[in-house]
Amino acid sequence: MKRAQPSDAGIPNQESAGVDIVDFSDSGESRGVVHIPKVVKSESEWRKQLSPSAFNITRADGTEPAFTGDYWDNHDHGLYRCICCGTALFNSDTKFDSGTGWPSFSQPVASENVEEMRDTTFGMVRTAVACRRCDAHLGHVFPDGPRPAGLRYCINSGSLNFLKAK
Repeated sequence: MKRAQPSDAGIPNQESAGVDIVDFSDSGESRGVVHIPKVVKSESEWRKQLSPSAFNITRADGTEPAFTGDYWDNHDHGLYRCICCGTALFNSDTKFDSGTGWPSFSQPVASENVEEMRDTTFGMVRTAVACRRCDAHLGHVFPDGPRPAGLRYCINSGSLNFLKAK
């Protein structure tokens, strides 16, 4: 996957200029589209911020083993945010049990908040999903989800931070 890199000599690169995402309160209410700076950090900065597992998943396109993540069997109501930058990504209202061992969602909380890209690693053609604000690898999307969209966003727990609804 293409990742934004820190700019040289303090000159912002095009990717770090900013992105448009939909902002959400912690209770899951949309605050509308906002234009905010893209989060771009060095590898050492990410390593300081993230656990080794979260770094491997989000910054090195890793995958946690099935049935091991914190949220694969979470049935609480709330909002899932990016572990790296806090961008709202998924709402528990769209979470379903896919039987795969990873949190699965039928859609993101806002399409503006995620980016989908072609992934041809491991001799397969898949669609990878990343956080639009910080380029964190989240997981993949597959065309075998529930109706009406028929999509299954298969997301690593280690890429998420869950905020339980109050």
